Amino acid sequence: MHNGLYLGGVQLPFVSSLRVYLPREAYTEKQFGYFQGRLEEDQNAVTVDAQELADSLGRVSRSSANPLPTPAVDRVRVLQMSENSPLLYAPNQVVARSISATAELLSGPMAQLARLVVPEPEWSENLQRAAGAPELDTEVQTRTSTWGIPFSWFTLVFANDRMEVVEANGRVLTVRIQVPVAVAAARAGRTLKMLAEMAPDLDLFEELDDLHSWLQGFSDDGVVELDYGPIANRVHPDDSPADVHAGLACLADGDLAGAAAAYRRLASRWIPIRQLARAN
Repeated sequence: MHNGLYLGGVQLPFVSSLRVYLPREAYTEKQFGYFQGRLEEDQNAVTVDAQELADSLGRVSRSSANPLPTPAVDRVRVLQMSENSPLLYAPNQVVARSISATAELLSGPMAQLARLVVPEPEWSENLQRAAGAPELDTEVQTRTSTWGIPFSWFTLVFANDRMEVVEANGRVLTVRIQVPVAVAAARAGRTLKMLAEMAPDLDLFEELDDLHSWLQGFSDDGVVELDYGPIANRVHPDDSPADVHAGLACLADGDLAGAAAAYRRLASRWIPIRQLARAN
């Protein structure tokens, strides 16, 4: 943290996000009223980044055993694609996402460890308290990934899409690529169709099928944003979208050698970053 900005310290995980911004019309009066209460005067994407990091650090450093956030840390991002375009909104929905992640944790292979850290009665109490938070019925608009970006996300964007590069003190704080929901969903759909014919057993097919279904649940007036987060400082300028699309094009043409070469380029770029998760 430097002057309120996260500059990519190695002691914290790199978190990247895929979020959907939606127009005012996509929300009910009650939902939008709640979001308005979360907006702060003169906020921007960078200040929200800093607030979310401070919120996260506050949760892991507090003395209580409750790891779940409260509605007090709900934040809402605002995006305007051009000067005359309408405002679009993306609530971080941190409570709803935490409840979902907790349910997955307590039913997965790490459940025993989770219950050693926080006893079962406290998990139940904290989950019940969190479930009383407002707007949990809103479709989750943000997906996150630590220590790397899923290759399926790169199928949604191209190098010539709208891009924001955020820099400070000689470091790249993040890179954000934005594309209309309708365009992203169409790209995912075309890739799915090709993979269904050429390589239905690839993990990418299952990941992209889930991603495509998620995108189809949103208004075509929305915008998808791929936010690299602090990992951008290690990879920007990043050729991953081009490599993913090149590999898929080779696969569609039956050029397995070309597809393998594209994958090797991706692996050489991202495996060292994913290995940081196990570094000390």
